[in-house]
Formats: sequence, structure tokens, C-alpha cells
Amino acid sequence: MSEKVSLVAYLYAKPDKEAELVDILLSQVGPTRQEAGCIDYHLHRSNEDPLCYMFYENWTAMKDLEDHLAKPHLEPLLSRTDELLQRDVKIEFYAMLSDAPG
Repeated sequence: MSEKVSLVAYLYAKPDKEAELVDILLSQVGPTRQEAGCIDYHLHRSNEDPLCYMFYENWTAMKDLEDHLAKPHLEPLLSRTDELLQRDVKIEFYAMLSDAPG
């Protein structure tokens, strides 16, 4: 049985690219939630730094997450990270210990 995996990803928008980045990030939510293995997928903006965005994601297995990262709906972000982001995406991985919702 595969271990569920959670990740938190932090993205920092360039000040002049914030609106464009938000549009791209929001466009990823619906398709990602339909992917096999996606338990949940949420986009947040920091209350302290309005240029900081965070994805909180839960997946049934690492393979599902790896498959997600190759999906074409991520291309608008992945192909333009240098243009849209101040720095590299910071990703932290976690093992889900509690039961998944639903």
C-alpha cells in the first residue's frame, strides 16, 4: 500500500506579475482536483506577504503527484517561472498521518 503524501509549495510573485500569476495558479485548481490520486488541492495567499502564495496538496501516492507534475495544465506556470516568480518554488513534503477526508 502506498503512503499518502502531502506537500506545501511556496511561490513568490514578482510585484508586476502578481495578477497574471494568480490567474495561472487559479486555472490549475479545477483540472488538478480531477486528477487520479488527488485528495485535495488548495491555493492560498499569505496574510503577511501578498506576493507569497502557497499550495497545500494531498495525494494518495507519490506516483500520483509525479504524474501531476507532468500534466499540460501546469505548463503555463512551469514554462514561465523566471518571468513570474521572484525565486525558486520552495517545496516541503509531509507524510499524512490522519485519515484523508471523505
